[in-house]
Amino acid sequence: MTIQWFPGHMAKARRQVTEKLKLIDIVFELVDARIPMSSRNPMIDDIVSSKPRIVLLNKADKADEAITKQWIEYFKELDIPAIAIDAQSGTGLKQITSLSKLLLKGKFDKMAAKGIKPRAIRALIIGIPNVGKSTLINRLAKKNIAKTGDRPGVTTAQQWVKVGNELELLDTPGILWPKFEDQLVGQKLATTGAIKDAILNLQDITVFALTFLKEHYPNRLIERFHLEDLSDEIVSLFDEIGKKRGCMMSGGYIDYDKTSELILREIRTDKLGRLSFEKPADFRKE
Repeated sequence: MTIQWFPGHMAKARRQVTEKLKLIDIVFELVDARIPMSSRNPMIDDIVSSKPRIVLLNKADKADEAITKQWIEYFKELDIPAIAIDAQSGTGLKQITSLSKLLLKGKFDKMAAKGIKPRAIRALIIGIPNVGKSTLINRLAKKNIAKTGDRPGVTTAQQWVKVGNELELLDTPGILWPKFEDQLVGQKLATTGAIKDAILNLQDITVFALTFLKEHYPNRLIERFHLEDLSDEIVSLFDEIGKKRGCMMSGGYIDYDKTSELILREIRTDKLGRLSFEKPADFRKE
């Protein structure tokens, strides 16, 4: 199955972001802590050019904590500061403003030396759909300014948002790249909910998810679904989970669609604990 999703407003957003870049001091690149590389848009490197950048590893509460620490070190090696945050609860958000001030000190010192009055830091917040941009903005602004929703594609226009006297944020719609060069990227994005379920074959995505969990988090599967052991055959694993959870059709057949929906829902709502679907070692080899 080939996964593609690039609504028209995303192409428009890329053009708008490029136009607004001259107004920006710093870029906040929001990624999903469970899939930091797969949730990074390759176009963003070109779009943001040489602007200072902070990678915000959002949904860190859903990710494997030890692996998230590895990701922070990985980005540090690339000279990109990274912070683990949870926009929903507000964890880690205080570091954003303080780190921004540190990174921009030289620029603002030069402005002061020229007699330019101090002003708020202007930041661009950018990331793929459903990564939590609107939730982050609302948490930073301490009021509901940006629309939020647990589905991709909620934000469809740009807006400036004041965060106290120190920050001004430019929100943008989520931007996915037009073509996934690696279908594994699409599978990870689909598993974590970054792509609309309506356009997916959920059985295929669940096969990917179960195969990954069977290799990397086998005990989580056994404990959550009360399994005796893990079958070598994914179909058998599907059958066992379907029977355990009552996902049956008339005639005693397994309802694979219902089973797929259930498994993905349990992954996305953390019923299997904190999961990371990629780690830096996977990318250092490349």
